Amino acid sequence: MKKIRSVNPFTEEINGEFDLLTRQEVDRELEKSREAFPGWKALPVRTRMEYFKRLSAVLRKNAGQYAETITKEMGKPIRLSAQEIERSASICDFFAERSADFLEDEVVKTAFDMSYVTFEPLGVIFAIMPWNYPVIQLFRFAIPTIAAGNVVVLKSASNVPMCGKNIESMFSEAAFPEGVFKTLIIDSEMAMDMIRQDKVDGVSLTGSYAAGSQIGSLAGGGIKKVVLELGGSDPFIVLDDVNVDKVAQIAVQNRFVNNGQSCVAAKRFFVMESVAKAFTESFIHHLNTNVIGDPMDEKTDIGPLATKGAMADLKAMIDDARAKGATVIEGPQVPSKGYFMRPVVIVNTNQSMAIAREETFGPIAPIFVVKDEEEAIEFANATEFGLGATVWSSNLDRAEKIARRIDAGFVAVNRMVKSDPRLPFGGTKKSGIGRELSHYGIREFTNIKTVIIEKAD
Repeated sequence: MKKIRSVNPFTEEINGEFDLLTRQEVDRELEKSREAFPGWKALPVRTRMEYFKRLSAVLRKNAGQYAETITKEMGKPIRLSAQEIERSASICDFFAERSADFLEDEVVKTAFDMSYVTFEPLGVIFAIMPWNYPVIQLFRFAIPTIAAGNVVVLKSASNVPMCGKNIESMFSEAAFPEGVFKTLIIDSEMAMDMIRQDKVDGVSLTGSYAAGSQIGSLAGGGIKKVVLELGGSDPFIVLDDVNVDKVAQIAVQNRFVNNGQSCVAAKRFFVMESVAKAFTESFIHHLNTNVIGDPMDEKTDIGPLATKGAMADLKAMIDDARAKGATVIEGPQVPSKGYFMRPVVIVNTNQSMAIAREETFGPIAPIFVVKDEEEAIEFANATEFGLGATVWSSNLDRAEKIARRIDAGFVAVNRMVKSDPRLPFGGTKKSGIGRELSHYGIREFTNIKTVIIEKAD
């Protein structure tokens, strides 16, 4: 029987091994979800909302256990894992309060006696979720989707199966009806077969552009609704009127959050000439104050990479930059054991380098000097990605004008990009399609049905 293995990226010890479900077992589990859908759909929205209040309480009650599992499976510093659980609970709180409003019929005045738009769930929605935020990323999709009346089956990333099992146990402890949420321990081949064989009614994927292209093609072939939240190469634009040291300190936090493995982490720093030297010096200084080591230690800022294989691609990007004239400045030392990569700052950069266009999913910080705002905007948009972006300036009017010209799904002025359940989240270009969260997210996996009524003659 095929198995997947969970490995602690700090100790390199095996957390556990898990049997992959057979095709027959998958079919049985999907049938349970299919059977659960009509009953869940029929519940009044306000009744469904009560389940999310219980789910929020479960998350907070068992937060320590859930956070520890995240850190053991993918290496995130434990305080960030705890934050992930709390933010997941806050998503439950938000949709427990607002779902009924978001799903209320919209009456439209027309020439008919009555006309309105209603939002009806689609059925069994398949979530293919990543390892870097193994709990909150699922909750960003699943809570509004289930609130709308759908049921969800989850495939977690293969290196975080224990997180996936924890999520199923959360829904069970919150007393959701059997089949409303299920975690399937399956491989990518089985996941693609589920879509190809018309066993699910919609798909949400968070992952790489390559995975999104493949899953999107399969879903499109079956005319299935799909939401894709893919990679990013987020620009961090620093204008010449900022408090340089303060912004550099935030920039370090923004780049190296989650060990540099975040879709919305700043990945390309565009700094105006007059402040570039001071910014770079301050950035390096603040990076060197970071504590690198045991992710279970509350004092740790940067832990190991999630997988051993990630290092090769990152080193190739560093080598490419060095070969094209860049200077590579190494940050703090890292432990000899574990999947650690020493953080680096790359200067003397240019737009021919891979780090100027591609996503760097790890502790690499390239700094690009720009002569003016126009060049910053041009370089920021010179990528296939368009997930998030930040603009830093003491002149809000100036910053907002730049923000409107950045090709991204989310632009933050004087703040880091961070999802908020009140706001829609998603990308443009090759960073994805569709939106999570807010009233936009809760309607993604619904049939937006128009109804008109005319009195009989």
